[in-house]
Amino acid sequence: MPPSGAGMRIGLFGGSFNPFHEGHLLVIEESMRRLQLDAVWVLVTPGNPLKNHKDLAPLADRVEAARRFIDNPKIRVTGFEAAHGFTYSWQTIRYLTESMPDRRFVWIMGADNLVNFNRWERWRNIAAMVPLAIYVRPGSSRRAPSSMAANYLSRWRVDEDDAPRLAMLKPRSWVYLHGRQSPLSSSAIRARRQHVKPK
Repeated sequence: MPPSGAGMRIGLFGGSFNPFHEGHLLVIEESMRRLQLDAVWVLVTPGNPLKNHKDLAPLADRVEAARRFIDNPKIRVTGFEAAHGFTYSWQTIRYLTESMPDRRFVWIMGADNLVNFNRWERWRNIAAMVPLAIYVRPGSSRRAPSSMAANYLSRWRVDEDDAPRLAMLKPRSWVYLHGRQSPLSSSAIRARRQHVKPK
């Protein structure tokens, strides 16, 4: 578990990161700046339950690759979910909020995930445990704000100008962040690597 102290505002950014790339780092850095977070924890998951694991690199390799990519002591990479046997994000969030109630956690995710958020295990519970920061992603700018989850959470949406206060607000509060975008995706990177792999 990354080190932290009471009162810290910590962003949680989970994913398979297969592999971690500049687009992920962009979302992290922009969210950290806009939300005025003290730290971001990159939670490298054993595997996304909604995705095919056929091309999934070993967890240790993905954690190490992400750590090599990041050069900021406020951004910490961890694979602790596997050690606890966690499969779903709600398990991780419940553990963190219950074991460290004096930290102010915010769940960060790309807008492409908001589109399918209603398919996540206990997605309403996730929203009920921590505020959410949704960062715009290419191709999701229209679908995400009108998604099932966005409609369900609409009454708790916070104005983008109030993003710096998000970590101090009650769970279910959420903000949609616009900003710089990257066209990179892990699946495209994997496909490109497969294409250039020597035969």
